[in-house]
Amino acid sequence: MFKLGADLQVYLNREPIDLRAGINSLAVLVQETMALDPFAPAVFAFCNRRRDRVKLLFFDRSGFVLILRRLTEGKFRWPRREVLVVTLTTEQLHWILDGIDIGAMIRHPVRQYQIAG
Repeated sequence: MFKLGADLQVYLNREPIDLRAGINSLAVLVQETMALDPFAPAVFAFCNRRRDRVKLLFFDRSGFVLILRRLTEGKFRWPRREVLVVTLTTEQLHWILDGIDIGAMIRHPVRQYQIAG
């Protein structure tokens, strides 16, 4: 399994797309539909309707890189949000690719302490 740099921004396109789309079609989708720069230091993630395939697109110094991940069983847990584009960290993207539902994750409560002055 590959690891993306922690400094990269990750943008998920929530709407399913036709994954026959190649690099050029996905770059146009990033620019026109998502209103983002496909040459930015970021990863753009797309899934199909069945959510058994994910494509990742990013620009790497001299050209675009396109990665396809297909599951033989199960589905990716794609975030359900009201917005078209979801911003994630690379760690969260790796969780999604590993099958973790980040929408169902619950944080431990954070306690606020006051220092007596």
